[in-house]
Amino acid sequence: MGRADARRAQAQESRREAKSGGIRRLFTWKKLLGAFFGIVLLGMGAFGALYLYVDVPAANAMAERQSNVYQYSDGTVLARTGKGVNRQIVDLDEVPKKVQHAFVAAENKTFYKDQGVDLKGTTRGVLNTLRGKGKQGGSTITQQYVKNYYLTQDVTVSRKLKELVISLKVDQQKSKDEILAGYINTAYYGRGASGIQAAAQAYYGVDAKDLDVSQGAYLASLLQAPSQYDWATATDTGKKLVKERWAYTLRNMVEMDWLTGSEKAKLEFPVPQKPKPAAGMEGQTGYLVEAANKELDKQGVTAEDREAGGWTFTLTVDKKRQQELEKAVDDQLESKLDREGSTVDAGVQAGATSVDPKTGKVVALYGGEDYIKHYISNATRQDYQPASTFKPLVLASALENESTTQDGRLIGLNTVYDGTSKRPVVGSDTPFNPQNEDGRDYGPISVQRAMNSSVNSVFAQMIVDVSPAAAKQTALGLGVPDKNFPERPAVSLGTMNASTWDMAGAYATLDNHGQKVTPHILQSAEHRDRTVDPEKPKREQVISRASADTVTKALTGVVDAGSGAAANTPAYDAAGKTGTSEDNKSAWFAGYTPELTTVVALFGEGDGGRKQVSLTGTANAGRANGGGFPARIWADYTLGALGGGSGKTFDLQDVERGEAPAPPTPSDTPSEAPTETEEPTPSDTPSQTPSETPSETPTTPAPPTESPTVTPPTKSPELPPQPGEDDTQPGERPGVGLLGQ
Repeated sequence: MGRADARRAQAQESRREAKSGGIRRLFTWKKLLGAFFGIVLLGMGAFGALYLYVDVPAANAMAERQSNVYQYSDGTVLARTGKGVNRQIVDLDEVPKKVQHAFVAAENKTFYKDQGVDLKGTTRGVLNTLRGKGKQGGSTITQQYVKNYYLTQDVTVSRKLKELVISLKVDQQKSKDEILAGYINTAYYGRGASGIQAAAQAYYGVDAKDLDVSQGAYLASLLQAPSQYDWATATDTGKKLVKERWAYTLRNMVEMDWLTGSEKAKLEFPVPQKPKPAAGMEGQTGYLVEAANKELDKQGVTAEDREAGGWTFTLTVDKKRQQELEKAVDDQLESKLDREGSTVDAGVQAGATSVDPKTGKVVALYGGEDYIKHYISNATRQDYQPASTFKPLVLASALENESTTQDGRLIGLNTVYDGTSKRPVVGSDTPFNPQNEDGRDYGPISVQRAMNSSVNSVFAQMIVDVSPAAAKQTALGLGVPDKNFPERPAVSLGTMNASTWDMAGAYATLDNHGQKVTPHILQSAEHRDRTVDPEKPKREQVISRASADTVTKALTGVVDAGSGAAANTPAYDAAGKTGTSEDNKSAWFAGYTPELTTVVALFGEGDGGRKQVSLTGTANAGRANGGGFPARIWADYTLGALGGGSGKTFDLQDVERGEAPAPPTPSDTPSEAPTETEEPTPSDTPSQTPSETPSETPTTPAPPTESPTVTPPTKSPELPPQPGEDDTQPGERPGVGLLGQ
C-alpha cells in the first residue's frame, strides 16, 4: 500500500470515529432521560390544553330521542313510536338495587371508586384503533356512557381522546348514580331495544322495576355482544359464552358483597321469551294513536313535542272492549264480505265509537279494516251524513223548547202528526215535501210510532214547528258539529256532516240525562320533564233531564218494536236509532244502554276514497240500511262489552207525553203506491214542490187535515203497529226514497 492510500484510510477512520463520537455525545443517558421527560411534559401540556379546550357537549340526538309509549287504560302497551328508537328512560330508583349492581359487576367493578377512566384500557383502545383493529380495549361505565350519550360510535383516535377527557369531567360533575342511570338507559341491548326498560320488555315482558337479579345479570351480560348473545338467535357457542358471562357477572357480585353465595347458588339461567314483532300501526293501532295525537294537539302537546320522544300516553280505551268491537265487526260484517270479488264489498267501510256515558271516555274505537290499508279513520271522518240518527235530536229540541204543532199542541211522544209521504211541510218559507221510505203513507201517527218507523214526513214537519235554527242550536249543544249544517227543513233528515265520534257524544249526552258528554281518548300524558293533565270536559246541562229522558223513552221503542229490532235482546235495556242516508251511501245505528253508548256506521267509498257510492248490494244482501249490519254489529259488541248482559235499566223521569187530537180522517183518495222509477227527495228542492228559493208569490201548501178544536186525549190513539225503516229483508225490494231513513 502506498503512502497516499494509507493517508486516505487514516482519514476515513478518523471521520468514522468522529461521527460515532458525535452520535454518542448526542444520545447520552442524560439527554435521553431529558428528552423522555420533555415528551411527557409536552404530552401533559397537550392533554392539559385538550382538557381545557374540550367541553362536555350537549347530548347527541340519538341519546335524547326516545320512543313514545301508547298504553291502554290498564297500562298494557298498545304501541311504541319514534323513528326506530325503542327507548323509554326510567329513573335509577325504579331499577332494583341488585340489578344495578349486576351491571356494575359485569362491566366495571371499580365503578364506584374510579375517576371515570381506565388509562390502560383507553391506551390499548387507541393502539388498536391505530392498528386498524376496530372497537377493542377496555372502557369504564363512565366512558361507555359518554360514548353513547355525548359522542358518536365512530372508531377514531380523536373520538377516543375526547371520550377520555369528557369522562374525567363528567365524573367530576355528576354523581355515580346519575352516570349509571345514563348508561343503562342509553345502552343498546339488541332486539331493537335501547335502554333497560325497552330491554326488559323485549326479553322478559316486564317493566324494569320488576326485573329480578338473574334477569338483570343476563341483560348486563348482553351488552358485550347483543346480537351474538341473544338467546333466541345465538349459536351454541353464543349460548355457551353468554351463560359464562352471566355466571361471571354473578361471581363478581358475590366478590363485591352484593350477593351472597347461597343466593347465587339458587339462581337459574333466565331463558328470555321469544322475540315479538315490534308494535306497529297495523290494524286498529294506527287509528287509536291518530285519535290520541289529535287530542294531544288540542291539549298543547304538539307534534314537535312528541317527536322529541320520552312520553307515555295512556288512553281511555279498554283493551277488552276494544277486542270485542273488533270481533263484532269481523263476525257481523267482514266475514260476510268478498272484498276481492265484489266491487260493492271492496268499497264498504265500517266505523264505530263507543263511549262511557258518565265520563265521556272512549272505551273502544273502530277506524277501518286496517290503518296501513285505509289511513282515513272511519270513526272520526266527517264527510258522510248521519241521516235519521239526527231525528231524535229534532225531538229533543222540540221538547226542550216546549214547541207546539201548527195547531198549538205541545209536542211529546203521543202527539199525532200526518205521516203521508211527500206531504208538504206547513209554516216554512222553504218548501219541503220529503218522501218516506219506499213512498209509504202512514196517515195519522204518533211521534213514538213515527220514531219507531223513522217517518220522514213527521220529522220534517216537526223541525218546522221547532224552527230549524232552534233545532240546530240544540244539536250543536249536544255535540253535532257545525259542518254543512243549513237552517232548513231538510236537515231533519240528517243532511249535515258528522262522525261516529260526534254522534256518540250527542247520544251519550241523551244517555246521561242531558248533561253534556264530550268524548275523549286521552287519560294521561307523562314525560320525565313534564306532565300534562288533560283538560276536563265541561259537565254542563245542555238540555233538561225531562227532555233527554223523553227521547230515551222514544228510542227504547225503536229497539223494542221498530227499525232497531236487530239490537233488541233481553240481556240489556237499550235505546237506539237507525239511519240510512240518500242513495244508501251510509248506514248507521246509534244506541245506548245505561252503561255504554256506541255508534256504528257503514260508508260506501269508491274511487280510492275520492267519492261516495251506494252500499246497496253489500254482501250480496240488497239494501244495507241502519237496521242491518250496523245494528247487528252494535248488538254483538254491546253484549260482549257488557260481559254477556246487564241488569241495569234506564232511570227515566218526567217523560213528556205531549198532546194528541183524535186522528184525522184519512184522505178518501189513497196515495198511489210508489214505482221503482220514483226518486227520493235529495235536498230542499223537491221534485213536486216549488224551488228552495220561492218566487215572489209562492203558493202556500195546504195545512194537514188535523183539527185543532178537538180535545186532546190523555193517551195516544190506538194505531196498528207500523213497520220500521228496515222491516223488509235485504233484497226483497229495491228501495227508493232512502234519504234520511
